[in-house]
Amino acid sequence: MIYLQLFITFFKIGLFGFGGGYAMLSLIQYEVVATHGWMTVEEFTDVVAISQMTPGPISINTATYAGYTATGNVWGAAVATLALCLPSFIIMLTICKLFYVFRKNLYINTVFKVLRFVAVGLITAAALMLVTKDTFADIASVVILSVAFIVTWKFKVNPIITIALAGLFGALYY
Repeated sequence: MIYLQLFITFFKIGLFGFGGGYAMLSLIQYEVVATHGWMTVEEFTDVVAISQMTPGPISINTATYAGYTATGNVWGAAVATLALCLPSFIIMLTICKLFYVFRKNLYINTVFKVLRFVAVGLITAAALMLVTKDTFADIASVVILSVAFIVTWKFKVNPIITIALAGLFGALYY
């Protein structure tokens, strides 16, 4: 019965938890602590701290730890993790199927062409929000950025290698 409760609880959180992992934490806390009493507030705080320190999305890590705590075994962790991820998987599978069906539709193709520019604009806006007045005063930052952009775009160097090399040059310079 606990496994069914875990599945329903985390499936519901996965389905209605918009805004990313940190936004889901309040939903997880409400369900795990207040509604079901699977752990105390102190235990939940510890779980969130551990989830922040471990690799991976915080909501999935928290669900995994909460499932383990609720059942005392790895099956509870697996059920909670699967239930949290399943709604996103189903939604993306449905969208992919619909995209495959309508991939040659003129309107759909036009929307995706526009979305490419929107995505570039959003990424650029996020990058510009991180820029301070001192950033462009430092010529080394501009040179590293420019070289990384050209190497990735023009010479098709793997972005992971580019990031690692830019980080290395930045660490050596600064």
